[in-house]
Amino acid sequence: MEELAREAGITVRTLRFYRERKLIPPPRREGRIAWYDEDHLARLRTIAALLERGHTLSGIAELAEAFDHGRDVGELLGLGAPTEETPVRLSPEELADVFGEEATPENLSAALDLGYLGTDGGEIVHVSRRLLDTSAALVREGIPLADVLAAARRVRDHADALAELFTDLVLAQGSRTTDDLRRLRPLAKSVVDAEVSMALDRKLGKLTGTVGPEGQAPHHAARTRRSTHEAP
Repeated sequence: MEELAREAGITVRTLRFYRERKLIPPPRREGRIAWYDEDHLARLRTIAALLERGHTLSGIAELAEAFDHGRDVGELLGLGAPTEETPVRLSPEELADVFGEEATPENLSAALDLGYLGTDGGEIVHVSRRLLDTSAALVREGIPLADVLAAARRVRDHADALAELFTDLVLAQGSRTTDDLRRLRPLAKSVVDAEVSMALDRKLGKLTGTVGPEGQAPHHAARTRRSTHEAP
């Protein structure tokens, strides 16, 4: 304990206090000897960094508990299942830097529950670089992280339904296999991307008054009617 406290730049009394608050995991014991390792030192340095950023010990304790009881990265990634997403490894203080004041224990617990975050030893793993960057960009635009995560849960439900639809479409042909599904997945992504893009066009058009009640631009609808009347 004295060696760990010295390496972390804190007093033994402070270290005991952190242990009592369960801010660090218990040591490995061999008889009466308690062994601490690099994970304990990393946790202490993280606590110091979060305190410097204005987090309270209560909040840090909640955050530590959330990560200690969260799923590990193997569970999140399906124990080695193929994925096109690139996981990102972060320390807790790096994650706090990404989201600033929005990196609350409640929000990070929600991200753990959603499956965006997992743990791998002393590191935090976000399952997708694209999702991390998008979430951070929305937060920088002033959208609360809690709202982003709530929306993400709804998107997850729709995405699961779309994946089910495409799987049924491909595998309904008796000769198709999961290898075909894997090979054809870029087609599903293209359809979804195009449909979302057009849906946003329609939504923007309605909000700005440039799209009629049936989803067509007024000038386009008029052109269509003229063409129909002029046809022989």
